[in-house]
Amino acid sequence: MKTLIKTTLSAAAALLILPVLSFSEYKSIYGADDRKDFFAVSQNLQTVSDSVVSLWKETSIETLNPGGFKLKTVNFGDGYSLCPGEKFREQPIGAFCSGSLVGEDIVITAGHCIKNDAGCADTKIVFGYAIKKEGAEAVTTMAQSEVYSCKKIIKRFLGGEPGSANPAGQSLGPDFAVIQLDRKVAGHKPLEISRITSLKKGEGIFVIGHPVGLPLKVAGYSTVRDFSKSGYFVADLDTFGGNSGSPVFSVKTKKIEGILVRGDTDFLESPAGCTTMATYEQTGGRGEDVTKISALSAFIPKLPGDKAARQAEEEGIEVIQMDSSEIQSMEITPSREISFD
Repeated sequence: MKTLIKTTLSAAAALLILPVLSFSEYKSIYGADDRKDFFAVSQNLQTVSDSVVSLWKETSIETLNPGGFKLKTVNFGDGYSLCPGEKFREQPIGAFCSGSLVGEDIVITAGHCIKNDAGCADTKIVFGYAIKKEGAEAVTTMAQSEVYSCKKIIKRFLGGEPGSANPAGQSLGPDFAVIQLDRKVAGHKPLEISRITSLKKGEGIFVIGHPVGLPLKVAGYSTVRDFSKSGYFVADLDTFGGNSGSPVFSVKTKKIEGILVRGDTDFLESPAGCTTMATYEQTGGRGEDVTKISALSAFIPKLPGDKAARQAEEEGIEVIQMDSSEIQSMEITPSREISFD
């Protein structure tokens, strides 16, 4: 269990930061910090990132006249009393969770991000919160077409809650929410999920989302540590609170394999009294927990041309969950750059 460190916040900053902390399910950095901004990844990864969303409280979004919205943010360094030199220190924060578009009006996220109908009604789903060009500011003024409301919860599950029994000997379980938006999404394509997985221990994965409510980040050079858990797997992804709900992809197939939901401690207080991000050796720490997409795939609509979904349906194929300690580390270039090219 993680104890969040103290931060010095103004009243206005606290209003924005507290939702992030309350949903911070303990995540951190393993080895080198491999998080990259939108502008720093390949065009194909930018296309995928374009369908990843940030979640905001309704009070954190201002309606503009004659139209559009303004995201209310605070400076990351100021909000968390970060030590000098911390990565992304001067960027804005404000989103409380992440998610991904998987249907024409369907988004998936973590179950602890949207807990009930009231939480759904209080949540705005935003596309395009990112730094699009090197040296530019984060995009925080949004067109109406980039901001959606949560219409209803289609299915939600959070292991450990009353009535959500987990397998004997396992205290943690899946954590997910499938939500319907107030209208069909324009300008963004649904992402493909893995209907039949062959993901194994040691295979490469990457995550896209909004750590600590920052503008969108892509983090790779990560592998599956343990795929044997019921409903989730463990990995060494570089993630933080705010990444909850982020889609986790297979490097091999480029399909969504799960949803980031839990992990190790986010921040530590330095001897100097400022805040630093928690870091571990690549194989150290507790690891980050990812809800397996198989736990919620039945509630996600099949996309046109989804051959794997059709095959599974026609042949009655079950999701394969395999583990192997002999699989080598992820197939990734020495520069640690993920690429679909």
